[in-house]
Amino acid sequence: MALPLHNDMLLYTTQNSFLIEPRGMKEHLIIDRITGKVTLNASEGVSHLPIEGNDTRPICGILGLITCVSGLYLVAVKHRVPIGWLENQEIYRLAGVYVIPLRERSFQQEVDDRLCTRAVENVLGTPFFYFSYSYDITQSMQRCRELRGTTSLYERADTRFVWNHALLEEWYRPEFQRYCLPLMHGFMCINGATINGNNIGWALISRRSRERAGTRLFTRGINFNGQVANYVETEQIIACGSDRISFVQTRGSIPLFWQQTPNLAYKPAPQLLPDGDHLIACSKHFYDQCNRYGRQVLINLVDQRGAEGVLAKAYEDTITALANPALRYEAFDFHRECRKLRYDRVSLLMDRIATAQDEFGVFHCTVYEAGTPAMVHSLQRGVFRTNCIDCLDRTNVVQSELAKRSLEQTLIKLHVLDRGTKHIEPNSSFDIVFKAVWADNADLVSLQYSGTRALKTDFTRIGKRTVQGMLRDGRSSLIRYCYNNFADGVRQDEIDFFLSTFREPGGRPIFPIVPRQRSRAMTILICLTLPIVVGIMLIIFSKEYTSDIVVIFLCCVALVAFILFYIRKNPLQFVDWPQLDRLKQL
Repeated sequence: MALPLHNDMLLYTTQNSFLIEPRGMKEHLIIDRITGKVTLNASEGVSHLPIEGNDTRPICGILGLITCVSGLYLVAVKHRVPIGWLENQEIYRLAGVYVIPLRERSFQQEVDDRLCTRAVENVLGTPFFYFSYSYDITQSMQRCRELRGTTSLYERADTRFVWNHALLEEWYRPEFQRYCLPLMHGFMCINGATINGNNIGWALISRRSRERAGTRLFTRGINFNGQVANYVETEQIIACGSDRISFVQTRGSIPLFWQQTPNLAYKPAPQLLPDGDHLIACSKHFYDQCNRYGRQVLINLVDQRGAEGVLAKAYEDTITALANPALRYEAFDFHRECRKLRYDRVSLLMDRIATAQDEFGVFHCTVYEAGTPAMVHSLQRGVFRTNCIDCLDRTNVVQSELAKRSLEQTLIKLHVLDRGTKHIEPNSSFDIVFKAVWADNADLVSLQYSGTRALKTDFTRIGKRTVQGMLRDGRSSLIRYCYNNFADGVRQDEIDFFLSTFREPGGRPIFPIVPRQRSRAMTILICLTLPIVVGIMLIIFSKEYTSDIVVIFLCCVALVAFILFYIRKNPLQFVDWPQLDRLKQL
């Protein structure tokens, strides 16, 4: 088991260095403010140093160092919120950070750095980031049991899900292992419940990958390394007495080169990119996935006709060409099969893949007292990889159904449910909690990728579509449209900067030091609003319609028509595009 991290520290700021002292420990970490060099004094605290009068603040963890325009910044945990316990280890949610410059800055450097520090704060302010000082939340329970040794949490962590990996990798050394705090992005919920007199623990964990991370319309498909957009590993954990059962499934964008360019249309048509070698990239993706998880059932929920149908056929043809016996392609046209709000017809898909789910099984082990090894009863030998276009709304509906079936089978196996009782009692207290948590999971993953909460969660929460749910979805769709066209370029740049996606030849991360130009869209909006307001005021407040008023009104109408025509002919000029990706291509 990894050594627990320091969870309560004091940060002292002196003229030449930062001193970080764990409370009650005779050691301190030293960060040179000039060079950024990090050293550890493992023999004494800071009480002997002349630090009185210097800035002192409590911190809850160190997330690493990030390079801005003027130099390095220290990123540390300011606030945390406990959310529950896993295996007797407490889990926290990030609630605030410090972003502190190592060097003193001039006024101009402070202005230049403002975009960088704001990017870090905005990324870490996206709901939600999680961490633990003693439990590796980046690994599934099955992978955790396979790891051996006492390496640090950072060394043993699954780097796909460590969002501050770039902040830590430059200065991590074994002697710093109790200071480096891995940060996971996604969703976590830990609950206790009583079913038929049995106390169980139930947790849901969704881990978002930092590889090919980004926003909805600017990050699609696959890259040349086989990494896909919006990749999420979701694990359901059940604890009953000494038994632990884990069920893992994944989601991720269609593993082909494709795009969905924002162009002010409500739903831009997805397009396959002809230049990429789909077969090679897709084979890299599934080579990695099969090595990690075993066999794969690929559930494709996109429309089988129209623009989405082109992607569906290309995906199926690519999987056929791969001829990998570990892959099974399963298409289910969600919109056609569940039209007229018949979401209960997802059961048709469940019936088709039930045998595969039984064959994959779950990870099941027995946990004994501390210090004695656990007995492993079964391993999960395959996963369901689910996707729609966004891997959000339709995907979450199907994943929640798979998780529910696995949960019910597990409770029967543990004798929590009688074998004659095949399902959790509808509308029971646990059934309500189960549905609410999966709906919250959908909302959070969607919020992180698209900027809005998920659609269709009323079915997940209560088992049917409602008028209120459709109205809420309409509002979310409108907000999602605005974000995707007019705000996601900024978000994409912030994510890429935080993750150091783009680097200069020397390894220095590229950062958005040029203020964004939004004047064109804002100017057009003002020009569109003014004639509309003037025209409405003329109609309402004019006592008589003279020829001058009619001419002015017609001019307003003509101006509005001209502006709308111009926007329609030049839609790409009004989209908020990422700048870092363009800088990389120059």
